[in-house]
Amino acid sequence: MKRIIPCLDVHEGRVVKGVNFLNLRDAGDPVAVARVYDEAGADELVFLDITASHEGRDIMLDMVRRVAEQCFMPFTVGGGIRTIDDVTRLIQAGAEKVSINTAAVIDPDIVAQTAQRFGRCATVVNIDPKRVPREEFESRRKTLPNEGSAGPQAPDPGPDYVFEVHTHGGRKPTGLDALAYAKYVVELGAGEIILTSMDADGTKDGYDIEITGAVAEAVDVPVVASGGCGSPEHMRQVFEQTRADAALAASIFHYGEYPIGVTKQYLIDAGVPIRPAV
Repeated sequence: MKRIIPCLDVHEGRVVKGVNFLNLRDAGDPVAVARVYDEAGADELVFLDITASHEGRDIMLDMVRRVAEQCFMPFTVGGGIRTIDDVTRLIQAGAEKVSINTAAVIDPDIVAQTAQRFGRCATVVNIDPKRVPREEFESRRKTLPNEGSAGPQAPDPGPDYVFEVHTHGGRKPTGLDALAYAKYVVELGAGEIILTSMDADGTKDGYDIEITGAVAEAVDVPVVASGGCGSPEHMRQVFEQTRADAALAASIFHYGEYPIGVTKQYLIDAGVPIRPAV
């Protein structure tokens, strides 16, 4: 069964949404929004503390506890995770899964530690790829332990571009090839990948089919398509054209354009195997 997952980007205790991680606007109280999605029949929920700081950690933990008390669907929490202790606190607060992004690039061992302590099913890695000029990428390219001399290449949208992993909310290029990196974190213990195309994020022009399809084919764990959803039709496309297991969206849900029930019914009518909203 395919899954529909609303994403709540959290900034200073509020749900927000922007374009390409910028120009944020308020979309409500995270606990109240989560409760609405739970009652509407969303399959899962993802919280991302997009500007996480040490000072905001206690606030995030309190929010996780409140969501766990009021909602019954599984939910994933990410943002600001630096150590296995951060992971432990979030799991103990009630999160079913944790999504590790920047920390997995800085210290990949946190992926293995999380999988060993809480299982692969609780270990999610969020990857933010972006198209960059090949020459620019090669100037900072880093080789991963699972790569050969040339390394597996992510699909090229053109002869001069490469999909490069970015961190710190999409602000910092890493020199890592997105496809090779996805394979690497799965080898370390990741049980799921949230793949957020920075080129598509917030544009509502549709998911990045090319990189989503390539990663979903390359790894043997569920891949969540993220970034660019503007309608249920875009979800249908990513499910039909790739092996993505789930579709994540924010704007279309937060501002009432396409309620969960309407979205799911559209997909059911289109023949997508999905759990009804009610």
